Amino acid sequence: QVQLVESGGGLVQAGGSLRLSCAASGRAFSRYAMGWFRQAPGKERVFIASLRWSDGSAYSADSVRGRFSISRDNAQNTVYLQMNSLKPEDTAVYYCAASTVFQGSGHLYSTLSSYNLWGQGTQVTVSI
Repeated sequence: QVQLVESGGGLVQAGGSLRLSCAASGRAFSRYAMGWFRQAPGKERVFIASLRWSDGSAYSADSVRGRFSISRDNAQNTVYLQMNSLKPEDTAVYYCAASTVFQGSGHLYSTLSSYNLWGQGTQVTVSI
């Protein structure tokens, strides 16, 4: 069984940075893409960024483009979300996800239904 475990969340002041990690553990698995989503209190879970595993191509939401970036470490089987210039509106629970059944690219990985494995989430709180 594969598990995705997020870490790196916490409390940070506006303008600061955090790097989230998502480590895949358990049996080895093939994936088409990895993604990051976030969910603020009382709101829907929304797409942040994705990375197609075959070629490392990345795609991100307009709301975070230029501030957030997704990357990976193949040796560590880990995906990262570097978050810079954080704003209070970035406060949310951040989720990592993997797509092992859907092969696509770009915006096609921006929907929840493209992913079939999810982590438990990590809280990010940005204070004024």
